[in-house]
Amino acid sequence: MPMPDIFIKNTKIYYENCLQPAEIIIEDGKVTKIGKDLRVSSSDLIIDAQGALTLPAGIDVHVHFREPGLTSKENWYTGSCSAAAGGVTTVIDQPNSLPPTTDSRSFHLKQKLAKRKSIVDFAINGGVTDNLEKLKELWDLGSLAFGEIFMAESTGGLNISEETLGEALEEIKRLGALATLHAEDEQLRLGFEALLKSETPPDYHSKVRPPICEARAIQKAMDFINTLQTRVHFCHISSLEAVGILRKEKYLARKAKKAPLISCEVTPHHLFLSTGDWERLGAFGKMNPPLRNRQSIKALANGLNDGTLDLVASDHAPHRLSEKDTDVRMAPAGVPGVETLMPLMLAAVKKNILPLGRMIQVTSFNPARIFGLDRHSKGRLAEGFDADLIVVNPRDIRPIRAELLHSKAGWTPFEGMEGVFPKYTLSRGEVLWRDEAITVKPGRGKFLTGAGFKAEGQEEDGAFAKI
Repeated sequence: MPMPDIFIKNTKIYYENCLQPAEIIIEDGKVTKIGKDLRVSSSDLIIDAQGALTLPAGIDVHVHFREPGLTSKENWYTGSCSAAAGGVTTVIDQPNSLPPTTDSRSFHLKQKLAKRKSIVDFAINGGVTDNLEKLKELWDLGSLAFGEIFMAESTGGLNISEETLGEALEEIKRLGALATLHAEDEQLRLGFEALLKSETPPDYHSKVRPPICEARAIQKAMDFINTLQTRVHFCHISSLEAVGILRKEKYLARKAKKAPLISCEVTPHHLFLSTGDWERLGAFGKMNPPLRNRQSIKALANGLNDGTLDLVASDHAPHRLSEKDTDVRMAPAGVPGVETLMPLMLAAVKKNILPLGRMIQVTSFNPARIFGLDRHSKGRLAEGFDADLIVVNPRDIRPIRAELLHSKAGWTPFEGMEGVFPKYTLSRGEVLWRDEAITVKPGRGKFLTGAGFKAEGQEEDGAFAKI
């Protein structure tokens, strides 16, 4: 069934490094014309933006929608509604659900549930544990990438040894795939945990996983990467020390005139929250890696602007209020964030933390390029690409309130902070969010396959074998 034709008028787009007035024609889910004073005889829907901006929608490469198995925290419908309401139309789900996505059966199960419930387009990453013999079948089934691969203990208990990491990266290189790494050093973490076992300050968690844990893990990973020549994406970079290592590695690659093997992401909670928020948040500020000091926040912002950090992802990892409302030692790690990703980044543009062009790069263009979603026509506001768009008024800044968000978590660490929320969210030319309401039914999301997809009896539109 073809998507409704849409005409967006009285809008501005970011083109050739500046905002320019424009009109946009959408046909069969694609942007077919961008120009000025376009002649349109008829259209199923006319969106009068009234001077607001039309921008590429967000691509969140790091979400945990918790289904299957952990649906008291989130599910594919609530998570995808949260994404759409915040201006994200494509997500990549991580493997630490229950069961974890580590073989064909668990992959089919997650895909089936996502296809039935998600309102946004989605990809699924394959998990890496002691399942090295299963990685090829996951790649053939359409895994977009592998990971996040946990180098230290975190939610789901999927951390692996250094030996297994090396073997996994070798196999991932052989497949021509991308590995994504959660870089924290488990040996150091255990040592600090034992050393600080009697401490109970609000910032305990930041002390147990200090920046050296992240830096040491990145250095170890780089030894494997440079030896094996495996492409690796580092998840949720959080510290000044990590930014310094990654900047050096990227500089050396440029100097040698080599294609970069690494890419990196940063989360809004590491960009906009700090150890100064522990007193206010308590266990609601617990995530891995943990909150850092103001010096690290400055380094992350600089790294995002100078290209050391390639993209912003939410690491949306919801837990129920009752689970987080406890001692920081006992609480699970993770915070919700997919709905606040784009609003916070748009507000950051207003605050001159980064320019609008860079914000578009790190929330849509770079995620699509690095993860191969551009092969699915994602990541750009351009003719021939999917009409994955948001219409936003940058002057419409309002406080973030948990009661207005859509995640089952029911809370946000960004309560009261400023955000710019979309007036419209469109996915493949279909309006998902309008007038502060979801406008589509569950299951319209499309499964986006990885480059290795070759499963028999399975089509790229999301059909799947019975399990």
